[in-house]
Amino acid sequence: MQSTEIFQDDKPHDECGIFGVYAPGRDVARLTFFALYALQHRGQESAGIATCDGRAAYLHKDMGLVSQIFNEANLAPLQGHLAIGHNRYSTTGSSHVRNVSPYLIETVHGPLGVAHNGNLTNALQLRQMLLRRGVGLVSTTDSEVITQILSAPPDVWMDGDYVDINGDNLDLWQNRIKAFMQIADGAYSLTILTRNGVYAVRDPLGLRPLCIGQLSDGSYVIASESCALMTIGAEFVRDIEPGEIVRLDGSGLTSVIGRQSERRALCIFEHVYFARPDSVLDGRVVHSVRQEMGRQLAREAPADADIVVPVPDSSMPAAIGYSQESGLAYTEGLTKNRYIGRTFIQPDDALRREGVRLKFNPLTENLAGKRVILIDDSIVRGNTAGPLVQLVRDGGAKEVHVRVSSPPVRHPCFMGVDMATYKQLIAHRLDIEGIRKEIGADSLDYLSLPGLVAAVEAGQGDQPTGHCTACFSGNYPVMVPEWLFHEDRDKLVLEGVWG
Repeated sequence: MQSTEIFQDDKPHDECGIFGVYAPGRDVARLTFFALYALQHRGQESAGIATCDGRAAYLHKDMGLVSQIFNEANLAPLQGHLAIGHNRYSTTGSSHVRNVSPYLIETVHGPLGVAHNGNLTNALQLRQMLLRRGVGLVSTTDSEVITQILSAPPDVWMDGDYVDINGDNLDLWQNRIKAFMQIADGAYSLTILTRNGVYAVRDPLGLRPLCIGQLSDGSYVIASESCALMTIGAEFVRDIEPGEIVRLDGSGLTSVIGRQSERRALCIFEHVYFARPDSVLDGRVVHSVRQEMGRQLAREAPADADIVVPVPDSSMPAAIGYSQESGLAYTEGLTKNRYIGRTFIQPDDALRREGVRLKFNPLTENLAGKRVILIDDSIVRGNTAGPLVQLVRDGGAKEVHVRVSSPPVRHPCFMGVDMATYKQLIAHRLDIEGIRKEIGADSLDYLSLPGLVAAVEAGQGDQPTGHCTACFSGNYPVMVPEWLFHEDRDKLVLEGVWG
């Protein structure tokens, strides 16, 4: 089933949420369903669950939202005591049923399933390596590339450059995962299903989040965000470290380092927008971090105004922080229709032209005659900021001053975020004054990059820090192939366009 996005918002999209569980005696498919439901914000195009009972593996996946795909009838056949799950928003590979995850194949050592959050920057190179060796691929995603690399002994792929690591006392799958980590570049958080255990892997930079939880019976689970743990009654244990391989099996939890981490580079946009506000990242609740961003923004970019209004919902914590620091009253000026964003019914042309009005209505009683500070968490393409400003004016606002609780997005992301190309990024094309004129605001200002980093890292104490800020700074933490910067490059790169 395919749902249709009728309102094109101006936010970057993270491409997926992943989950894994080893829990004998529990209905692991049902646990995974509710965890994916909690991670729905990370990907809304498709979802899937794979389970294993120690002999056979079972899979159900489809296009659409978690609640549209799964029901009692198709959850019942997903038997076993271990499972992985995946929500997807496409970045590499089109939005098509053949690209739905998890990927599940049969190997000489039993079933192998993979759920992947992130993007490999050398995916095209690895894909061509597989094709040259006669491996047939049925999808156009880097997730299938990962699955096929893991399915065979490392010396099949390494062309003599592979260093034998069998002496490290690792089991077969840990050995293959560790070898994969030596040749993979970019972002990957993985949950991997095998006959006897579930593995969790995080790339050496820790670009995408991944954490461990524990159920009341002592069983362990893995999730992209801690909000999924709370939903299924699991207690947060810790984040998986960059470069770490975790195994869940009958012995409990074991861990090895798959590839040494030289620095940390968690995507800072997790704090800005992607993560749910009740999740914990780097030891801090995301909601409190976003409030600190708002306070820092108020210090850096004050405005002579009457009220502070958020663009709901993701900007609300920052608006609260801005209000607290500035002393200006916080109020809601826009109400959001939370169900209009995805539907099976296409609007006609007249409704489509209404754009923002399909999703937001102004609260005229709160806005009339007021000088408004409108808080947004980001402006990427700039296609909704102008209509939002006009909507606030139509609600009776006398002035509209836009404040953004992150820096201008001037560079595309190649590590697992559907961010847009250079020519689509409004802050790459225009300076701040040009953007202000474009969106029709009385004034416009952004949080500085040092201010954002300070807000995110405040209060972390001895907690290791380090973030990827490439979309703001252009400083990429990994080598990015030149072809990825091509203006005609898009998520369909593995469809044969560049092959």
